[in-house]
Amino acid sequence: SLHKGKPSSGIYAPTLRFHDGTFFMTATNVTRGGNFIVHTNDIRGKWSEPAWVKQSGIDPSLFWDDEEKCYFVSNGSANLEDGRGIFLCEIDPFTGEMLTSSQNLTNGCGGRCAEAPHIYKKDGWYYLMLAEGGTEYGHMVTIQRSHGIYGPYEQCPHNPILTHRDLPDSPIQATGHADIVDDENGNWWMLCLGIRPLPKVMLHNLGRETFLSPLKWNEDGWPTVGNGGAIALEMEAELPGPVIQRVSFDFEDDFESGKLDPRWN
Repeated sequence: SLHKGKPSSGIYAPTLRFHDGTFFMTATNVTRGGNFIVHTNDIRGKWSEPAWVKQSGIDPSLFWDDEEKCYFVSNGSANLEDGRGIFLCEIDPFTGEMLTSSQNLTNGCGGRCAEAPHIYKKDGWYYLMLAEGGTEYGHMVTIQRSHGIYGPYEQCPHNPILTHRDLPDSPIQATGHADIVDDENGNWWMLCLGIRPLPKVMLHNLGRETFLSPLKWNEDGWPTVGNGGAIALEMEAELPGPVIQRVSFDFEDDFESGKLDPRWN
């Protein structure tokens, strides 16, 4: 329930995954309840009731291994002795039941507030991507990898793989909290959050937006993002599918159709 939710409460950081014909979304209700998972076979249809997960923290994500085991990863703490970090457990994604105890994978790559963990598997490596540095102008994306999902993880030698913390003149700032995906043509992409500050002042009025950047893998098996770890408002990349026509935002909506025009997004 979001009843009586205060500012900066409510639903945090949803992650969407598709596995074996089912869509799963996991997120955190920081108002009450904590981490949960919902699922559906029709992304435009009805979703399940939330399955609550006992692992603490925020920014949860799901990962399926080759053996069809499902893992739940989030930032948080298993107990007071472990402190805060990135924790992993095996889970039943339909019920939320933890099948193993939470284990600490890492405390990050040296930045504060290690969060937003996502796990990917490529060429025999488990990649663990994080957001660090807080969500302000020092925000960044870091990555580690291991041959085993529980580690130990080695850090990318060119971390952070994305940050605008040293680019004060960029129209995009506070870049971080990212996810990556490959398309049907084998190209890779990163989505991340960022802000567009007003000229000459460190203020913004549009909130955090989602940006898209091309991503490549170097000869050592590490990802490189955009232009040397930075992104721009316009970038060269080979988009999948037909050429996309620009959408006109000069439209009227009388809200009589029963659903919102997609252009409201």
